[in-house]
Amino acid sequence: MSKISGSKAIVKCLKEQGTTTIFGFPGGAVLDLYDAIFHSDLHHILVRHEQGAVHAADAFSRATGKVGVALLTSGPGATNGVTGIATAYMDSIPMVVLTGQVPTKLIGNDAFQEVDIVGITRPCTKHNYLVKSTEELVPTLREAFHIAKTGRPGPVLVDLPKDVVAGACHYPEEEEINMASYQPNYSPHNRQVEKACKLIMEAKRPVLYVGGGVILSGANKELTELAIKLNIPVTMTLMGLGAFPGTHELSMGMLGMHGTYTANMAVAECDLLIAVGARFDDRVTGKLDEFATKAKIIHIDIDPTSISKNVKVDVPIVADCKSALAAVNKLFDDEKTFSLTDEANKHLPWFETIHGWSEKHPLSYCREGDIIKPQYVVEMLDKLTGGNAIITTEVGQNQMWAAQFYRFNHPRRFITSGGLGTMGYGLPAAIGAQIAYPEKCVIDIAGDGSIQMNIQELATAKQYNCPVKIAILNNGFLGMVRQWQELFYDKRYSSTVMDISPDFVELAKAYGAVGLRATKTGEVESVIKEALATDGIVLMDFVVSPEEGVYPMVPAGKANTEMLLV
Repeated sequence: MSKISGSKAIVKCLKEQGTTTIFGFPGGAVLDLYDAIFHSDLHHILVRHEQGAVHAADAFSRATGKVGVALLTSGPGATNGVTGIATAYMDSIPMVVLTGQVPTKLIGNDAFQEVDIVGITRPCTKHNYLVKSTEELVPTLREAFHIAKTGRPGPVLVDLPKDVVAGACHYPEEEEINMASYQPNYSPHNRQVEKACKLIMEAKRPVLYVGGGVILSGANKELTELAIKLNIPVTMTLMGLGAFPGTHELSMGMLGMHGTYTANMAVAECDLLIAVGARFDDRVTGKLDEFATKAKIIHIDIDPTSISKNVKVDVPIVADCKSALAAVNKLFDDEKTFSLTDEANKHLPWFETIHGWSEKHPLSYCREGDIIKPQYVVEMLDKLTGGNAIITTEVGQNQMWAAQFYRFNHPRRFITSGGLGTMGYGLPAAIGAQIAYPEKCVIDIAGDGSIQMNIQELATAKQYNCPVKIAILNNGFLGMVRQWQELFYDKRYSSTVMDISPDFVELAKAYGAVGLRATKTGEVESVIKEALATDGIVLMDFVVSPEEGVYPMVPAGKANTEMLLV
């Protein structure tokens, strides 16, 4: 068998792994690879900043469930991607990030555009590699894809010295990957499943607490089946929204710092908390020693290090969420083991309590005549898209209002930076999702501060005919930080006032997009309708109430029952 260049081997391996689209930005260290891409049928999306490439690949993965791929050059190209890598790592998103590196003989010599990107990203990747020979390229890439998408998913970085990519190698036959030190467990232990089912049957006030792991494992059907079969109310984390239909009567919405009153009170008063694919993040638990104190806890997660890490659990099940929920459902289907005859009636008093909380403190906001409330904008987006759009967000108040007032009925429709909270995520994420699904409506719900962090990606959207819609909730502040300053710093708005921002309508035009603006409540619906009916990119500038807050809100260090309400 004749040898092929390292760059051609990389392209062939990417295609072997099912890659169709790469997001990247070229540079000297990766020119050989870009030349090979030029001669291939891989679809390369040229972004305007490397951070945008990684965010777009991340969103492509979140929207499709496939491994996203980003390609960056060495030095500053690689370091510009670190924020995107950390974003994916915190949310367990499967990605492979390829970075260029100086030739092997120059590594460690402070060569031009040399950085130790393997060392830099070690804390924020699931694994990373420095490829030292051309013969190692394909086996390393195969391992990288395997690690990225199995077990608890995550980003894997592969650093590619220029001489390694330029060299030649034999393309090896594909073999089953078997790594002795990496053997994630997918199947639940039968005895643990039986223990969990017994607790569920005994519970009078159960709650399903659902995280992003349900979406990542494709377990939404199994989850929905369990909730409906046993009549158990469901609350979701930010990353779990869409895992269970948001409009279903069993849905209590999001829990935690900006969760619903109903969800937080239900978790506080439940006698059984069934955590599925969630990691008991601090934004969910609030004050740890007052979280779910009346409940026994079942925790299903594929990552054994997440079990009892923050909250001690009674029944741990280390397994893939889909497999574990299927096993639970199967056991409940066996009438000889567990009879469900009285389950619906058993929880009626619990539902009466829950409905009382919902009626007393629903998600709401105060209307003020012609002043546009940001919550109203999100409500209208939900109404006019039928809840069927793919929503990406920036980070801050815009993100929380999107989570609260857009009701997600399907998984992989809400794409947001959860764990890291990365400003500038939403626009490149919208592009990644739109590339994945050209026929779907993709909307980035943004703030006037966050949108400017990667607004240059409007040029990427224009170049690749991505008809993304951007809804800017323009309040003239760095809104979430301002809200904290209002509540806890006596309204000392230190460096949160956006004194100067661009005219977003004119800026949209400069990028070849359509710009629309609403300054009154009565203009909101018509602007959204026009945007949805317009082919191509539309940027909607909604001038909203400047000091509107996100409520409910649990102050830092407080219990989730100590919510600040509207």
